[in-house]
Amino acid sequence: MKIRVGLGFDVHPLAEGKDFWLGGIKLESEKGAVGHSDADVLIHAICDALLGAANVRDIGFHYSNKDPKWKGRDSKFFLQDVTRMLNEKGWEIENVDCTLCLENPKINPRIPEMKKVLAPLMNISEDDISIKATTNEKLGYVGREEGVNAMAVALIKNVEI
Repeated sequence: MKIRVGLGFDVHPLAEGKDFWLGGIKLESEKGAVGHSDADVLIHAICDALLGAANVRDIGFHYSNKDPKWKGRDSKFFLQDVTRMLNEKGWEIENVDCTLCLENPKINPRIPEMKKVLAPLMNISEDDISIKATTNEKLGYVGREEGVNAMAVALIKNVEI
């Protein structure tokens, strides 16, 4: 059996009047993330962690923000498709650990809902997903509520190797 770890990071600006999708759910917020797809930084970071662990490039390579077919796309599609890609190469997802960095809205009460949405997309249990949140203590673009970012680490295994 072979195991690998991957690290993912994503950042998006925030703007008033935009929907705020995070972890596959829509949050109530005056500001939302801006991006080519639905700008779900958590899912994008998880995708990059998984793709990196499997050594199959990154989310931008597979779903370019220059390609109009991904415009406005629900990021849950990307995560499900990344899982399919890994499974086709014999990789299984063991667990993911994520950290969100944003000032508002407070997301801790919504974490169980996010895990419930994300787990089936990766064929893992909710217990195999850790989501944490922190602020940036009012520092930088996150502190000024101009942007949001997420980091993720993923562990995958391949029993065929």
